[in-house]
Amino acid sequence: MSQFNTIGIIGRLHSQTVIETIERVIDFLQPLGHTIVLHQPVAKDIPSYQGKVGRRKEIGEQCDLAIVVGGDGSMLAAARELAMHDVPVIGINRGKLGFLTDISPEEVETSLALVLGGAYEASSRFMLSAKVMRDGQEVARGSGLNDIVLHPGQSARMLAYELSIDGNPVYADRADGLIIATPTGSTAYALSAGGPIMHPALDAIALVPMHPHNLSSRPLVISADAELVLNLGQDNQTQPLLSFDGQVNIPCQHGDRILVQRHQARLRVLHPKGHYFYERCRSKLGWQARTTEK
Repeated sequence: MSQFNTIGIIGRLHSQTVIETIERVIDFLQPLGHTIVLHQPVAKDIPSYQGKVGRRKEIGEQCDLAIVVGGDGSMLAAARELAMHDVPVIGINRGKLGFLTDISPEEVETSLALVLGGAYEASSRFMLSAKVMRDGQEVARGSGLNDIVLHPGQSARMLAYELSIDGNPVYADRADGLIIATPTGSTAYALSAGGPIMHPALDAIALVPMHPHNLSSRPLVISADAELVLNLGQDNQTQPLLSFDGQVNIPCQHGDRILVQRHQARLRVLHPKGHYFYERCRSKLGWQARTTEK
């Protein structure tokens, strides 16, 4: 008997290729006797489905495993809810890069059979949380698996902020923004801004200034246990935004104080055996393999 009796399925909406893959997953799982809970919005795209449906929260509460079909964006959207329930997640890639959704559509049945049989590798990914303080009161909070980004919204003006780590002032800067990335997010937005690639197993956070006015500002890697404070300048001529995984935005005001730290929840991601992070870097980022003979 598989350890994954009840399986939730979440997918990107209104995509024919995603729907086709989800139908294949359902056709594979049902004869094996698994209880399936299909994400409610996705079920509307599959009128032939007659089984259980639920919201992400209900999938987190009821399921032993969640399968996400789509791209990394679909995984990120699901992760922020599912991590709270400690539900392991596996991704089938119907997007572009697919660092998190690493099962190819051509290998759905083979890979799922291996995972359900216990032949998988698990990685635990930490998330970040942030809360916005205004006049000593918390006005908003959010979480991100990839990153938390402070930026000036649609304005082309630079954003002024001061950074402190563990109560110690680090620097004051003007920049297009600041990316605070987990190792999971180091291959996403932070990478395009010149940040370092970090192995997912590292307990570290990357701070990547975006086009800083101070040319000595460089990416900084710090402990994942660090507590960060961002103080927004009073003279900013922008409407600052705090963005979580590029999907959720919180408007901020001049003088706000933003507190960032490791989230208490972690996301458990399952991979078919043989998953190798640097191999994915080579295939997804176009790194060259060895070209010389010994």
